[in-house]
Amino acid sequence: MQSGRTTSALFKINLVESKAECPSETYDPLHKSTRDFPDDVLSFMRSHQLMWDLVVPIHRRPVFTRINTPYRLKKIVVDRVDAEDGQYDVLHLGTENWETEEIVLEELKVFKSQTPVVNMELSTKRQVLFVSSDEGVVQLPVQRCDLYGKACVDCCLARDPYCAWDGSSCTNYFPSNKRRARRQDVRYGDPWSQCQDMRDDQAELRNIYGVEGNSTFLECIPRSPQASIKWIMQPTHSQYSKELVAGEENLIHMQRGLLLQRLSSVNAGLYMCVAYEHSFSRTLARHELHVIPQNHMSRSQNARPSDSKPDGNYAALPRSFKELHLMGVSGLTADEYCEQLWYREKRRQQKLRMLKWKQEAENRKARVRRQNPPNEPLE
Repeated sequence: MQSGRTTSALFKINLVESKAECPSETYDPLHKSTRDFPDDVLSFMRSHQLMWDLVVPIHRRPVFTRINTPYRLKKIVVDRVDAEDGQYDVLHLGTENWETEEIVLEELKVFKSQTPVVNMELSTKRQVLFVSSDEGVVQLPVQRCDLYGKACVDCCLARDPYCAWDGSSCTNYFPSNKRRARRQDVRYGDPWSQCQDMRDDQAELRNIYGVEGNSTFLECIPRSPQASIKWIMQPTHSQYSKELVAGEENLIHMQRGLLLQRLSSVNAGLYMCVAYEHSFSRTLARHELHVIPQNHMSRSQNARPSDSKPDGNYAALPRSFKELHLMGVSGLTADEYCEQLWYREKRRQQKLRMLKWKQEAENRKARVRRQNPPNEPLE
């Protein structure tokens, strides 16, 4: 009875020891595994560990997280920048699909073709980031403050340690002991404490007309990648407004605006695109949507002469979001197709302006010729 208990205890101890050994192979021909190491080697290894404690990220969470991306990170360069309220580490990340990401600040496509970033070098003296690939080397300035516009609010909300507001524009920040009228708040990005003129200038009201049963697009481009966009809608002949939540029927929230499908009379009203960032909010766009009943369009089409044809640009546009999705067979997403339409319309307007300018120039030349006729030949 006693020996049985002793045997059972020894069996348990041996089982634990057998799990803890876990020998591995070595590169030393004299020792087949780490089990064959002498005692002095094992003692030295125990007293000279490569890492005593775990290295955890700041705030015990990942600095940068992005999931479901079609690329992997290839290179990382860290620049420690002195700002008004302390030091900040700016991470420049190179990906395998020609993009360079500056965390929180912006994303850049530095190469025309889809080629991986091979290497990145930072020159702190020249304030330049060199990015190389198989195609060549690109030089990027780390201070790109002019991108934030000429408003104190935009400069402050950017939270860019390279930039500061000097009272008239967003300019490069250089640490100095002199007291200067530079405003910067990288930690909180609070424009209420940094900017004096905080008036929310009302965005221009644009009248949009859509036909019942068709689709229409309301454009709104955020000025900051950190801003969250909300759409507020006030129906026609109503004093109450409501927030349009993503996932509602016939509504698709896109990166550059709001797409409304199968319009009806209930969709008519005022649409406001509001950007929220920290404790600050502002209206980016206002659209007054007018929905034209389908029967009105039928009467106008019947009144049109049979030999008249619609404009070529108008006829090429899809009439519904279904047709827009069908464009995907050519490899275009809805956002890409909309961008092509905007670019096509911009080119068309440029051609019209050029044609108008040429006509005005010819008219001026004709007036000059009439006012200064050539000398008539003598008889």
